[in-house]
Amino acid sequence: MASAKFYGTGRRKKSIARVYLTPGTGKITINKRDIDEYFGLETLKVIVRQPFAATETEGKFDVLVNVTGGGYTGQAGAIRHGVARALLEADAEYRPVLKAAGFLTRDPRMKERKKYGLKAARRAPQFSKR
Repeated sequence: MASAKFYGTGRRKKSIARVYLTPGTGKITINKRDIDEYFGLETLKVIVRQPFAATETEGKFDVLVNVTGGGYTGQAGAIRHGVARALLEADAEYRPVLKAAGFLTRDPRMKERKKYGLKAARRAPQFSKR
């Protein structure tokens, strides 16, 4: 592993995360804020750290993330995807572990569009016989 920056782009729903890994102490910074400050829920912090747990690299990389769009859950998923991709760039031998865990697969589920004649994607107007 060369002492450099490793980059990965992660996406989930409407969120896009640009992730930079540098060899360090395990500090995670999201939009210039600490992970504990950015994410309130513990589950979201766990989601972000999952690729490190899978590859047993906790505390070996500092993470700098710029994430836009979507909500907190989508952003956490996008960051996880980006971290996994950046780890691949750092060391290609992590691929089987990350692939088996499903961290390299872009989650294709998106919000369904609203259709005409309906109130939402599938929600029809209330029906009354009389």
